[in-house]
Amino acid sequence: MWNNRVILSGNLVKDVEVRVTEGESGKHVANFAVAVQRPQSKDSVADFINCVAWGQPADYLGQYGKKGSHITIEGELRTRNYERDGQKVYVTEIVCDTVNLLESKSQSQNRAQ
Repeated sequence: MWNNRVILSGNLVKDVEVRVTEGESGKHVANFAVAVQRPQSKDSVADFINCVAWGQPADYLGQYGKKGSHITIEGELRTRNYERDGQKVYVTEIVCDTVNLLESKSQSQNRAQ
């Protein structure tokens, strides 16, 4: 059986903001991007990977996830689509199960200043 598992390490592109979904459930969700350096690249080339986290991981990132923070994520690669202005839009993103910030609390606090 094949598993859809992705593990990435990179830097947050901007501060993470958490929003609450509409409806009775009111789930917390964080959409963010991670800049990941390409291996063996002569130039500093990075890919910007869209990610989403729900619940506790979203709250954690909302509190501590600042632009430039080094992060590792683990999750599933998913593709979804929706319509905007009559056109179909496709989105590919990592739905995170696990998120870890890889810097000390003091580094994170210095980044926030």
